[in-house]
Amino acid sequence: MVLDLMLIGLAIAVDPLPVTAFVLVLSARRGIWKGLVFILAWLASFVAVLAAVLLTTGGEPPAPKSPPSTASLAARLAIGVGLLWYAEHRHRSSRRPKPSGGMMSRLDRISLWTAAGLAPLLQPWGFVAAGAATVVHADLSHASSFVALFGYCLLATSSLLAMEIYATFAPDAARVRLGKLRTWIQTHQDQALVGLSLLLGLYLVGRSIYQLTS
Repeated sequence: MVLDLMLIGLAIAVDPLPVTAFVLVLSARRGIWKGLVFILAWLASFVAVLAAVLLTTGGEPPAPKSPPSTASLAARLAIGVGLLWYAEHRHRSSRRPKPSGGMMSRLDRISLWTAAGLAPLLQPWGFVAAGAATVVHADLSHASSFVALFGYCLLATSSLLAMEIYATFAPDAARVRLGKLRTWIQTHQDQALVGLSLLLGLYLVGRSIYQLTS
């Protein structure tokens, strides 16, 4: 479970859509405060998903080969297949011309409330769902499970936290470097999304099939 959560958390942390949006939020007027609100709302929705799963399982992993265990593995398999489909769809759509502007171009004028609302909206829910299906197997009777869940949440939010801290303590340097990061991500966004979805999708499909058949 720990390896799965770390890989999923890393995929969430480097997903280009929320990272790009957060750079734009930080560049807005009062961007530090808006970034903080964004992170808090991001964490709240993220933790809410984990809490809902743990409340459902009671903090006890289902027995191997039991219907709940098989269902969680089947869900992870379906999510993996969905990510593979998304990678193929995104790869095809990346060849088409894209309209300029849109929501991303208006993020420099958002309010605090809008920043809070955008955080859960921009979460990569396919990856979050994969994490939720993995958390089903957490055993809260062991302290290591709490450490793994905390590390998962921290890793998934690490890129946002790093940018927030950097912009707070080195605003001038952050403005320049985050601007370059935004340009690079927007240039390579499609490739990054396809690669992330493909790699994580293949991992989830392969691991789920192995666990279902072993």
